[in-house]
Amino acid sequence: MNYKKQSITTDVFIYNDKNEFILIKRRNDPFKGYWALPGGYLDYGETVEDGAVREAKEETSIDVQLIKLFNVYSKPSRDPRGHTVTIIYLAKGDFKNLKANDDANDAKIFTKDNLSSINLAFDHKIILNDILTSLENRFV
Repeated sequence: MNYKKQSITTDVFIYNDKNEFILIKRRNDPFKGYWALPGGYLDYGETVEDGAVREAKEETSIDVQLIKLFNVYSKPSRDPRGHTVTIIYLAKGDFKNLKANDDANDAKIFTKDNLSSINLAFDHKIILNDILTSLENRFV
């Protein structure tokens, strides 16, 4: 039998102790020019954890320490390129090294108050809302 397969990506919510987090501006379609969590497709043979660390470094120039697995998002229509399952990690890293790279045209530090004024890619508005709600005791 010939089975269709989902794509697997990993995204990283990089945050600090000042209630700030990093988003990147996408360089490519879909959602070119929109803000998104750093992340991307896993390489064949790569663990999800290694992929998350690699993608964070490639797009933000930051070495991250994964804190915890946050959630998995798998709605088949969430990516116009096809059914994509995304695994989200929370991570810490040194914001001083922030510099857009690879698939990112820009990388900036945001707070939850900035989110209403920017265009977010994919279902990242839902994901960020879920993360910020779960961390609301930290992000007061």
